[in-house]
Amino acid sequence: MSIICNTRCLNASLTGTQRYTQKILDSFPQTIEHIAPALNLSRGIKGHLWEQFILPGKLKGNLLWSPSNSGPLSYKNQVVTIHDIVSIDHPEWFNKTYVKWYDYMLPRLCKKAAHIIAISEFTRQRIIDAFKVPESMITVIYNGADLEASPIGNTAELALPFKKYVLSLGSLEPRKNIPMLLNAWDNVVKQLPDDVGLVVVGGAGNPKIFKDAGISKLPARVHFTGHVNDQYIHQLYSNALFFVYLSEYEGFGLPPLEAMTVGTPVIASNKTALPEVVGEAGLLIDASSLSECETSILKLINNEQLRLDLSKKALIRAKKFSWKNTASQTWDTLQRFT
Repeated sequence: MSIICNTRCLNASLTGTQRYTQKILDSFPQTIEHIAPALNLSRGIKGHLWEQFILPGKLKGNLLWSPSNSGPLSYKNQVVTIHDIVSIDHPEWFNKTYVKWYDYMLPRLCKKAAHIIAISEFTRQRIIDAFKVPESMITVIYNGADLEASPIGNTAELALPFKKYVLSLGSLEPRKNIPMLLNAWDNVVKQLPDDVGLVVVGGAGNPKIFKDAGISKLPARVHFTGHVNDQYIHQLYSNALFFVYLSEYEGFGLPPLEAMTVGTPVIASNKTALPEVVGEAGLLIDASSLSECETSILKLINNEQLRLDLSKKALIRAKKFSWKNTASQTWDTLQRFT
């Protein structure tokens, strides 16, 4: 029996699930077959119809790995990776049509599949609690990060307006909590050195999926880059004073881990899966508390020794996560069902 990967997600713009899928496929010990629809049939209702009705007919009884929170409900010989169930936990952050589909599809997929890979203990527990899936059906395999292996571009081409900067990175969508970061920044910016700014990297979330991020006021010394190519990410992290990630909900949380791989100190929310990733190597705070956000920013700006200490801890912590290990564990899990 062969393994076939459902790569419909790779036809979308590069975000966490696409990066996850490609990194693992690149690190598997051998090449496996990929099946995806044509580009014009990969998104929206056409993509779902292809996945539900066309894909199963191409599988010929082989094991299907669906790596992106979705898969054909009629096909049992399938291992599915569930990154999170955020649209079920927080429907208010998403387009209503998107919520209705995943409310219907996700519970049925989790009960139908031969096995589930969850990318964190948090996600595993949410699947068990929400869908009443037996613990034995779920294997936790953490994501990896390997910025050292990524291409390095010159961030001077991005024309950042600050000599020194605090960095935030992620899609501009409601759960990323960008308005809280901006409010905190607005309240402390006058206490900061004149040459320090805030750089926010990321494009707007797909309006067919996400609601608006709620950004209405732009404080002083804040620069939004929009989406940037991968070649700049390494240097953006490396050159930052520290990284801030106040997300309200993560199935894993790749951006803080990426920052940690290059020794950049991290401030992150203490919610959902982020403590599993950051551990004691960063400042974990209540991201719903404006005062905690302000205090943590000022603390890291003003305390160089703390930044150095967190940098050392981050490098050590990040070594526990690698795409090679993720791929190896995923491969072993898939082999159990072939």
